[in-house]
Amino acid sequence: MRTTRVTVAALAAAAALTLTACGGETAKSSSVKQISGQTKAGAATVLDRPFSKPDLVLTDTTGKPWNLREQTKGKPTLIYFGYTNCPDVCPLTMSNIAVAKKALPKADQEKLQVVFVTTDPERDTPESLGAWLRSQDTAFTGLTGDFATIQAAARSLGIGIEAAKKEANGDVVSMHGAQVIAFSPKTDEGYVLYGESTSVDDYTKDLPKIVKGENP
Repeated sequence: MRTTRVTVAALAAAAALTLTACGGETAKSSSVKQISGQTKAGAATVLDRPFSKPDLVLTDTTGKPWNLREQTKGKPTLIYFGYTNCPDVCPLTMSNIAVAKKALPKADQEKLQVVFVTTDPERDTPESLGAWLRSQDTAFTGLTGDFATIQAAARSLGIGIEAAKKEANGDVVSMHGAQVIAFSPKTDEGYVLYGESTSVDDYTKDLPKIVKGENP
């Protein structure tokens, strides 16, 4: 497990980010830079200069417009980009967060915002996305909409995603970075990043501090 403190210079100088193909192979994104830095103890990557929250308005699982900045202002927020037909990484990540969230005091559970933004909006309708998220946690927010808008928001956070493609065997695969980014309730900036190997125990340990806007 690793904690990395990252500088903007490291972001700019690093190699292309590896994307995760849920249930398939991995690929490289040429448009997003990999985060690198010094290794610390723990599971998180703490950013020296945090990401600004994307100015993103999409459609939630009730079919209504949902403004990311307005709806999460002043709230501890976790954001993840993935898709519901993913057979492995996406459901595991959301399940790990859901289990860890339940370990928080009730008041802190109500404060924490968990936002899942689909990378496969053509198939992830508000209805299907809502049904999938309810099996994880009924309080999770699901967003869908225009792919280009979603891709731009992800890239602004250092996360690469590509449009879903059909494989030779007929499977439809969405390539996406598997990072979870935590936003502080104090600054509304994304200051902590978690990779796909982050466990339930890691999130359980860190979420109490994330809720307070503290470094893990």
